[in-house]
Amino acid sequence: MELYTVIFRTLFIYFLIMVIFRMMGKREMGKLSIIDFVVSIMIAELAVISIEDPTIPMLNSLVSIFVLLSIQLILALISLKSRRMREIVDGKPSLIIKEGQVDEHEMKKQRYNFDDLLTQLRENNIRSLNEVEFGILETTGKLSIIKKDEESENTPIQMIMPLILDGKILEDNLEKMDKTSFWLRQELKKVGFKEIKNISFCTLNEDGTLYVDELNSKK
Repeated sequence: MELYTVIFRTLFIYFLIMVIFRMMGKREMGKLSIIDFVVSIMIAELAVISIEDPTIPMLNSLVSIFVLLSIQLILALISLKSRRMREIVDGKPSLIIKEGQVDEHEMKKQRYNFDDLLTQLRENNIRSLNEVEFGILETTGKLSIIKKDEESENTPIQMIMPLILDGKILEDNLEKMDKTSFWLRQELKKVGFKEIKNISFCTLNEDGTLYVDELNSKK
């Protein structure tokens, strides 16, 4: 009888976890946030406990699993609306290489060493730092590489840097581009945007024009 219980629990937990992970959203395992990763490990541990010991009521594990799922979904929902919450949950990308120069201070801050850097450069088929214009350490731990444009070495490469997110101006990014919020507001007015709060995303294109995406009022 105990064998049948184990088989039933295994099959039930298997399909339940498949449904739960689908509910958590489509993200590659290597791109999970810290919260996603912790929740995944805890759910897996609770599932194993439920299967290994048939004497423990399955309801105990199921309640814990659904509590974890609720926490993850609530935080994900808040993160969709709040940039601050996204930074708390996922962290922020870090500029490790800027215009071919390694920022050792930022590396120490992120506890990221040169062995990690060289490993990820090789994974990106980079043979020399001279090939790299920008290296961004993403919140997932992956190093994104923007290579130098060999055909136009004298032309600086521009990264996609948001100036507005979720209706709020990002002053830090404006400073990095030697721009001001006054300049941004004036440029937005030229293309017909008067209310910052109605803009979900805005960035500066390479040709000097603004890319603007409005908030969907139906959301």
